[in-house]
Amino acid sequence: MSKKKIKEIFIGSNNKGKLKEIADLLPKSLKLYSNLDFKIPSPIETGTSFYENSLLKAKYFSKKTKKICMSDDSGIEIDVLNKKPGVYSADWAGKKRNFNLAIKKVYREIYKKDKNWKKKKITARFICVLTIFWPNGKFVSKVGKIEGRISNIKKGKNGFGYDPIFIPKGKRLTFGELEPQKKYRIDHRFNAFKKIKKFF
Repeated sequence: MSKKKIKEIFIGSNNKGKLKEIADLLPKSLKLYSNLDFKIPSPIETGTSFYENSLLKAKYFSKKTKKICMSDDSGIEIDVLNKKPGVYSADWAGKKRNFNLAIKKVYREIYKKDKNWKKKKITARFICVLTIFWPNGKFVSKVGKIEGRISNIKKGKNGFGYDPIFIPKGKRLTFGELEPQKKYRIDHRFNAFKKIKKFF
């Protein structure tokens, strides 16, 4: 593993919400590149775990750009749905990545399991695997999680993806209602980044 601190990095994602969140975690002195500069299409995610897809993306974008690359794969696991959508969280939003559709699907699937679910605590967690991949083939991957539950109505306009229906443990507000800076200090991406920040 490279002992030298990373001075510049390519963030391998075409998701603007993720780009902003990862950029906000990284040191301000770091030179950042993203697909806003390169316009590289995303790879097909063939992995069956967050770890596999995170590594697949980081390696792909690093090879394309010849730069050190950081990629994330993340999603939500809902216990009553046997931990679905999990690694397929983005797929539930369809080709156009419409998370209003994905959230409706979550509610539909939970209702199929339990018609009285709104009166119960539906436990869930967000998981994120962050991978840094160096052009020489070295890489490091770290996982971050945050436990919580599903809100029975969509709340808040902040964040992206499933944020408006996820209430983190110990809080009353959804990720969609929390101020971004407060969310960044507790979420799954931050918990993964804490384990990887020594490289910067």
